[in-house]
Amino acid sequence: MQLKIMPKKKRLPAGRVALILFLCQMISALEVPLDPKLLEDLVQPPTITQQSPKDYIIDPRENIVIQCEAKGKPPPSFSWTRNGTHFDIDKDPLVTMKPGSGTLTINIMSEGKAETYEGVYQCTARNERGAAISNNIVVRPSRSPLWTKEKLEPITLRNGQSLVLPCRPPLGLPPPIIFWMDNSFQRLPQSERVSQGLNGDLYFSNVLPEDTREDYICYARFNHTQTIQQKQPISVKVISVDELNDTIAANLSDTEFYSAKPNRERPPTFLTPEGNTSNKEELRGNVLSLECIAEGLPTPVIYWIKEDGTLPTNRTFYRNFKKTLQIIQVSEADSGNYQCIAKNALGAIHHTISVTVKAAPYWILAPQNLVLSPGEDGSLICRANGNPKPRISWLSNGVPIEIAPDDPSRKIDGDTIIFSNVQERSSAVYQCNASNEYGYLLANAFVNVLAEPPRILTSANTLYQVIANRPALLDCAFFGSPLPTIEWFKGAKGSALRDDIYVLHENGTLEIPVAQKDSTGTYTCVARNKLGMAKNEVHLEIKDPTRIIKQPEYAVVQRGSTVSFECKVKHDHTLTLTITWLKDNGELPSDGRFTVDKDHLEVADVRDSDGGAYTCVANTTLDMVSASAVLSVVAPTPTPAPIYDVPNPPFDLELTDQLDKSVQLSWTPGDDNNNPIIKFIIEYEDAMHEAGLWHHQTEVPGMQTTAQLKLSPYVNYSFRVMAVNSLGRSLPSEPSEQYLTKAAEPDTNPMAVEGLGSEPDNLVITWKPLNGFESNGPGLQYKVSWRQKDGDDEWASVVVANVSKYIVSGTPTFVPYLIKVQALNDVGFAPEPAVVMGHSGEDLPMVAPGNVHVNVVNSTLAEVNWDPVPLKSIRGHLQGYRIYYWKAQEGSLKRNRRHIEKKILTFQGNKTHGMLPGLEPFSHYALNVRVVNGKGEGPASPDRVFNTPEGVPSAPSSLKIINPTLDSLTLEWDPPSRPNGILTEYTLKYQPINSTHELGPLVDLKIPANKTRWTLKNLNFSTRYKFYFYAQTAAGSGSQITEEAVTTVDEGKLAGILPPDVGAGKAMASRQVDIATQGWFIGLMCAVALLILILLIVCFIRRNKGGKYPVKEKEDAHADPEIQPMKEDDGTFGEYRSLESDAEDHKPLKKGSRTPSDRTVKKEDSDDSLVDYGEGVNGQFNEDGSFIGQYSGKKEKEPAEGNESSEAPSPVNAMNSFV
Repeated sequence: MQLKIMPKKKRLPAGRVALILFLCQMISALEVPLDPKLLEDLVQPPTITQQSPKDYIIDPRENIVIQCEAKGKPPPSFSWTRNGTHFDIDKDPLVTMKPGSGTLTINIMSEGKAETYEGVYQCTARNERGAAISNNIVVRPSRSPLWTKEKLEPITLRNGQSLVLPCRPPLGLPPPIIFWMDNSFQRLPQSERVSQGLNGDLYFSNVLPEDTREDYICYARFNHTQTIQQKQPISVKVISVDELNDTIAANLSDTEFYSAKPNRERPPTFLTPEGNTSNKEELRGNVLSLECIAEGLPTPVIYWIKEDGTLPTNRTFYRNFKKTLQIIQVSEADSGNYQCIAKNALGAIHHTISVTVKAAPYWILAPQNLVLSPGEDGSLICRANGNPKPRISWLSNGVPIEIAPDDPSRKIDGDTIIFSNVQERSSAVYQCNASNEYGYLLANAFVNVLAEPPRILTSANTLYQVIANRPALLDCAFFGSPLPTIEWFKGAKGSALRDDIYVLHENGTLEIPVAQKDSTGTYTCVARNKLGMAKNEVHLEIKDPTRIIKQPEYAVVQRGSTVSFECKVKHDHTLTLTITWLKDNGELPSDGRFTVDKDHLEVADVRDSDGGAYTCVANTTLDMVSASAVLSVVAPTPTPAPIYDVPNPPFDLELTDQLDKSVQLSWTPGDDNNNPIIKFIIEYEDAMHEAGLWHHQTEVPGMQTTAQLKLSPYVNYSFRVMAVNSLGRSLPSEPSEQYLTKAAEPDTNPMAVEGLGSEPDNLVITWKPLNGFESNGPGLQYKVSWRQKDGDDEWASVVVANVSKYIVSGTPTFVPYLIKVQALNDVGFAPEPAVVMGHSGEDLPMVAPGNVHVNVVNSTLAEVNWDPVPLKSIRGHLQGYRIYYWKAQEGSLKRNRRHIEKKILTFQGNKTHGMLPGLEPFSHYALNVRVVNGKGEGPASPDRVFNTPEGVPSAPSSLKIINPTLDSLTLEWDPPSRPNGILTEYTLKYQPINSTHELGPLVDLKIPANKTRWTLKNLNFSTRYKFYFYAQTAAGSGSQITEEAVTTVDEGKLAGILPPDVGAGKAMASRQVDIATQGWFIGLMCAVALLILILLIVCFIRRNKGGKYPVKEKEDAHADPEIQPMKEDDGTFGEYRSLESDAEDHKPLKKGSRTPSDRTVKKEDSDDSLVDYGEGVNGQFNEDGSFIGQYSGKKEKEPAEGNESSEAPSPVNAMNSFV
């Protein structure tokens, strides 16, 4: 019985290799195999195998070689056309054709010019079965012309101006590569400011002084001829502002000079392209290059966008500091408007480039060769696309099919030729031409009508030998036209082959998946078609596998002894066996101590270097097996002193009982190094998710060498073990084999699920993704579900990839949502997740707070009340309320401001009132209130105005005392800088200070508010007075300013005792009596001088001892009784007055507080007192010593800084101290 098997395409089992020949057994696109047995008498139409490119640019210095190679049976002959007419090669002595080929060689190196042979060439390969043609080959010599000579004027421009250095290279073939260098052949540095355009020009967005140079040189490199052409150098000089001013001053008139200003910063403008829009056309498959270069100061930055689309991620590149946008492999989908934006600190401009992508023809389905038998049907299909759509035309043997010989078996239907009932005369080569304005495609496809009986190409009586239980492949390569059917027989009597045991491949090979002993025998392959039959016999032998029945064993021997390894092998007796021994996977040492005898290996006089793994390898022609054993070499007795150390690492890790969620790990302990092992630590590595990272798994006692380990799903486990004794931990063992657990659904769901809106109409759901270990399987995804909390809607859900965020669009504003995120993988879903609440996006509040009213608490504090905004109108999380308040108009005593300064106070939470501190008294204020949520502020409430009541004024801005006389002093002052109301009057209090620094009676004087000058009369002459001065409003008295002054000396009293050069002013000088020559006056003055000297010595001694007079108590005792209550009253919250003003009213004067020459006291010095007397420029009042001791209160707090006055003491002031 026979099994008739048609050749079908069957799936080849993985890991199994079939011996496949390239056979013509399909009637579609397969070629006739170039098998020598077939080609001896099998005809085949010509096929072009090699040709020159369509656009063929040649080097004019070398011979021209135009390639044209073809195959066919019989071998084809070749002919050429040039510019559409026959090219007679024999008539041109410079042209030769390569024997057996159509390749032309034109010898122009000896004579002739390349330009003579420019043109369009086409090759035709012809034999009795048809003619194939090549593409139209356009031959052009390359050109590298020189630059035209031109005179380049030096360029001078201002710092900051833009500049374009033109290159304008000569037109070459192919176009040259442009670059800029200097005289030293160093490339000029380029940046965002300076760069080369696609046209070769050098663009400066703005120039700097360092751009000045005389050797800007444009180079053109013609790669085809390996030549470089150079343009004349361009000189550029950049003038700085100083140089520009000098140049302008030397060359321009005054009017022109002052109108010539240096270049200033400016917004960007485009240097290229020009205008607001431009167009760009590119062909499909090419690189689309768009360029925008802008000038401006500072240097603009370029950005690119595509209108109504996005730039392709993997095909978009930026060049030339983002001034050039490139898209590779451009397609029609890349058409559209591209916008480049140039931006700097002063502005931005944009330019729109309209891109149109056209396409030269490209294949959708190119025609394929047909091999048919007589009477069969077939078709040639030629489909191409392009923009515009290409026109399809057919040729037969190189002739347009419209004028080609008629063939009744063919019918043309647009891009398809249909063949019916073909005969041998139908054989031909057809050409399909697809062309549009951007190019063409030309494809040759032959129709070869063959009538061939079956042939079997596999050698007869081939012997196949296969090891038992392995697959056997029996070859039967065949050919025939029509396509033969294949039949296999076993044995001479044709025993049946059951199709459930055998697999027939489409190339005729018979496969026996599992060969057994009874598979041995002779197999016959039979190929049949209507023209005949062919058969071939092959033989199959099944051999016993090779096995090692006794493996070498592990051995531990002492140094110097002999060791033997045995390796017994059983094999098929018909196969030749070879046994080879290896050491550590390498050859055995070439040493006489190693002896191999059949299945034994003996090593004599073992050394330490002999330790290692010894492997027995048993080979036959069909299989190979091996086994290994380890030799350990130890020192001979006596045993050395024990070594106490951490254990050696465990070894021989093995995984058994492998289940889905558990596995048993066993190992062999290493040497404990004379210290018992306490425990073993087991670690695992997840090679799939965290390769190289080891985690703690478990620990077991030291006497245990196995462990049952719990596993997680979808983890590629490796384990290692470390031994621990009292000295420490061993090194880790070698990792175990990997064990991949089965996938399962996730155990947990993502954590940190939140729902917050980023826009008023969306809900952004975020979560913390699971890590790879928690995924439990491949295809980790998340099911995101949501619904409104207060609605009846069903849950909306979406499954997203392994991300951490999902945005729900089109949601109502600030609505509570219930959210849940569930993990899933390819196996299933995690448990039902917990539900959390979130909110959609917030929007600005819609309503302003109502019923805003103000309660003025005092002159610096007001309370604001308002009604809360309804929660629905807030449209977000309530953050609080914000009060904006400002002075609505300035007081008459305040300086004008250019704008209203608004202040803001924010009150957190759902407050309905708030306090406004720090207000200015006697001022007109306005305010409004706004509600605030997470998005921002709502509308403002209507402005509410209020006035603060009057407050006490500040101290007068200054107080100075002028025109001192014998009995009068004149006071001048400036009003308070902050009147805080309407001034009602000024209060002046003063009291004398006698020679013992006691304060006299206090005089109180009221002065009208409109006065800034007052003269006090009937004062005592040569008397020091202390003044207290302050302003008043209806709210009370303000801070005071103090000053001291002295009336002049009575000249009459001094007339008989003072020398003529001592006086007390002009009046005194005019009333002097010349008594300097009288003896009594001289004696008196000597006595006075002696007394003064004694007093100074005493004062100096007392000062060094730290002696002080209790002046402070005296001053406190004589303090202004009307001022003291003010200190008690101004502790209120209302006025924000400086606390220093009260404390300073009765302080002693600071050093230097005596009235200067203009008798002016500044505001900040108005708090001076007598404490610091005795130091500084006013030390002349202290010659009697009393002031120095009593008014040195700050001596301890302020160390001397070397600023004491060195002015000589005045006798007049010395006399004053006695009054």
